[in-house]
Parts: sequence; C-alpha cells; structure tokens
Amino acid sequence: MRGAGWLGALVAGAVLGSIAVTGPVTAAPVPSPPPRDEIVGGRLAEPGEFPWVVRLSMGCAGALTAPRVVLTAAHCVDRTGFDSGITIIAGTADQHSPDAIRVKSRYVLRAPGFRDATRGDDWALIQLAQELDLPLLPRAADRSYDKGTFTVMGWGSTRDGSATQQRYLRTVDVPFVSDRICGQTYRDAGFPFVSSDMICAGDTRRGGVDACQGDSGGPLVRRDAAGAWVQVGIVSWGRGCARRDYPGVYTQISRYAEVLDSRTGELD
Repeated sequence: MRGAGWLGALVAGAVLGSIAVTGPVTAAPVPSPPPRDEIVGGRLAEPGEFPWVVRLSMGCAGALTAPRVVLTAAHCVDRTGFDSGITIIAGTADQHSPDAIRVKSRYVLRAPGFRDATRGDDWALIQLAQELDLPLLPRAADRSYDKGTFTVMGWGSTRDGSATQQRYLRTVDVPFVSDRICGQTYRDAGFPFVSSDMICAGDTRRGGVDACQGDSGGPLVRRDAAGAWVQVGIVSWGRGCARRDYPGVYTQISRYAEVLDSRTGELD
C-alpha cells in the first residue's frame, strides 16, 4: 500500500503466465487491497537474477520462502483462511514469458495482529496448491543484516503517482535509513511508525530510488557474508515514491524471524 503516495494502497493488475500448474478449483478472487508502489530509479533485472521473487495476481509481489510457501505483505491479502483465488506467477522476470509458471494459492495466513500497514505486523504467508521447484530466499534470522545497502525489486510503477504496472522485473539499490530519522519524518507528517516492526531504506538527500505502487509484498534483500541473498524486509508502505524526505518503509524480517519459521514449517 505504497502511496498517499503509497499510503493509499494496491493497484490491482493480473499478470499473464503460460505454463499452467494444476491447482484447486478457483474461488472468487481476493478483493484488491489499496494501491502499492513500484521500482523507481532502478534498472531491468537480468533473467534469473532473482529466481525466488514472484508476482501475485492482485497486483503485489512476494518471495518463495519454502517450496509451497510465499512470503508477502498482510495488506496484500484479505484474511486468514482457505483461498484458491490468488494466482502466483513464478520462474521468470518477464510476465509474458512462455516459461512463466502459474500456480494457485491454497491457504492464506495473515499476521494475527495486523490492522493496517502503518501500524506494523505487515506480513502474510500464502500456501501454494503445489510445490515449486525453484530457488528459495532465506530470511535474516537476526538484526545483523539490518543495515548497509539493500536491494528491492518488483513489477510496480516506475514513478510517483503512476498506476502503470510493468511487464519486466525491475530492481534498485536503496540505502538504510535509521529508525530515528525515518520515524521522526513520518510521525511529524501524522503517520504511525512502529520502530520495532519496521525498517526504512531510501535516499533522504536526493530521493529518486524506491519501491512504488505494485511492489507491495516484495522482498528487500542484501548479501550475507558468503555473498548469498537474504531477505531483510517486505515492501510495506511509504508516502509517495522516491521522495527525498520520505524513505520506503518495510516490514522488518528479523523482528518476526521466530514466528515466520514456525508458521512456514506448518504450511510447507
């Protein structure tokens, strides 16, 4: 729900894939949550560069965290319960690629304490109807990765105020912004900010790099000591896209490491 800028929500947009993976009978689609943002100031991702990132049919993104489980934002889904109405598009950076894999959801688990993105607990797990044989994205287990320069990717808008979704995956690097600076900025503007649940990233001197509408639920990542990607955040909310004074706000994965490990194991 990037917008108000992103504080308004999630732009709905179905993306086509072509390799059908058999799943349960489709139920009524999940209502589209408010619009979200997309990548601003970045570049096209290389084919296979981020093989664990997936597109969701309601206009969000997510990360394959287990063979049958996608991690996304709570504001992207309707509620906890059985749900076969979400299509997950995986295995490609090009949403029109003949190699795109499509699989249906089976069950959705939304964070029990979630009210809205600005108040924290903005995470959800989607159980797939069938396993995907694709690389998985590990989650950061502690706060040691919650600093430095991060990378975010998505199929969302490429400029503030746009509702246009992208065919090709885009990515951009975004620097860490402290809770003190980020929290003060948003509280002064009248928005809640839960420092224990959130991590911020963006260029507060010049702006120009950010997630945007349509990127909600996607992963914020960085390299570990061995050079492998680990997920440190989930695209959650912000004011506009790539504005100098308003960095992007992400769900802080390390804050939820224990519950995410437990619940992912139950759904996989």
